[in-house]
Amino acid sequence: MAIKVSDTTLIYPASPPFEHEHVLPLSHLDNDRNVQVNFRYLRAYGSTGTNPGDPVDVISAALSRALVYYYPFAGTLRRCSGDHRLELFCLAGKGVPVIRATADFSLGSVGHIDDPAADYIEQLVPDPDLNEVLTNPFVLQVTSFTCGGYTLGASIYHMMCDGLGATQFFNAMAELARGATRPSIEPVWDRAGLLGPRNPPRVEVDFGDVLLLDKDYSPYSQFSGTVTKACFHVEDKCLDRFKSLLFEQSGLRFTTFEALGAFIWRTRVKASGTPMDEKVKFAYSINIRKLLNPPLPVGYWGNGCVPLYVHLTARTLIEQPIWATAELIKKSKFNATDEYVRSFIDFQELYYEEGITAGKEVSGFTDWRHLGHSTVDFGWGGPVTVLPLSRNLLGSVEACFFLPYSSGNEGKKDGFKVLVSLSESAMPSFREEMKLFSSKERGRM
Repeated sequence: MAIKVSDTTLIYPASPPFEHEHVLPLSHLDNDRNVQVNFRYLRAYGSTGTNPGDPVDVISAALSRALVYYYPFAGTLRRCSGDHRLELFCLAGKGVPVIRATADFSLGSVGHIDDPAADYIEQLVPDPDLNEVLTNPFVLQVTSFTCGGYTLGASIYHMMCDGLGATQFFNAMAELARGATRPSIEPVWDRAGLLGPRNPPRVEVDFGDVLLLDKDYSPYSQFSGTVTKACFHVEDKCLDRFKSLLFEQSGLRFTTFEALGAFIWRTRVKASGTPMDEKVKFAYSINIRKLLNPPLPVGYWGNGCVPLYVHLTARTLIEQPIWATAELIKKSKFNATDEYVRSFIDFQELYYEEGITAGKEVSGFTDWRHLGHSTVDFGWGGPVTVLPLSRNLLGSVEACFFLPYSSGNEGKKDGFKVLVSLSESAMPSFREEMKLFSSKERGRM
């Protein structure tokens, strides 16, 4: 099983998108220290009866046309001279690197890449270092398989956009690949104008319990051990039993994210041996595009999410019933208001140079089951699998993703899968707890 890279080509906009070099400011949400991280993910496309052409050629041509509208992806990130935030420098003649690679096996032989913890997956997505990321914040890799299928691996510096913004761009690429003359959604950049601080800035929300000021703390470089990935399968009947148990105990109905998130958070903290008096945090992000008043315009593709937190001591998390933790996650969603977002932005304005961080013992959670990744169709149909490869998320180095099964395996499995990154020493205990979750013996929860 081998993957071979053959060449890298710079793809330029099909026509000049601007005449003069210029600087584009980023929003305070783009400059949040938690998103100063490279995000990598993968789409897998199976072989179909249609054959639009060589995947590298089709995708490169679509990218070239899309860059006319999304030319910032070919820009370079650099530090501002004043407050050291990042800004985007746009210079004519810049392009986006596209890597061509081949695999000597078929997608079917690896279950349509349905195991996100498989070692070979890392070779399917670019992994530039920090200096390369600032120079090229967007890099693609197209890998062809013996079955005629291919994968599209993307490396995007998170400061450029969030997952919804990236999906908007890839959908624009896909529309152009299928023959559209222009994207159906016009991209909107106005980052600083739409998500800038108030004048004067004011913080009406108390962030003191969840955000700290420490300019020497880097959320993604403090963990010194080995982090490993594992994928766990969650069957519908098992999840339904679990949620029914929580209802019997509390009289409350919980979503899958609330119930399973509470279980996994407690399980990972317990398995990690976190000191009982240590404060631990459950972190997730919420889309603010329609939450703001007025809403962000359709087409805004910058970072449009803010983090929400639940915080407890490790002792409270481990000793209280899971339904109580799930209720805290449920209640935390009510914090998501226009004022919360505006206060978060103003907090960034006032204290950015002092180093804003969520601190240690952050567990980041995100749900990819309903994000619309499957809409990106370059002519072969939508992807059969979409997978994240990054483990750094929301200030956590041990991210947890809820993921759908590959559509290439549709009908073979029910439920969904959970991708967990965890310290190597904690994983055996975590696995045992997940086995308990899949059993019927849950009275002590």
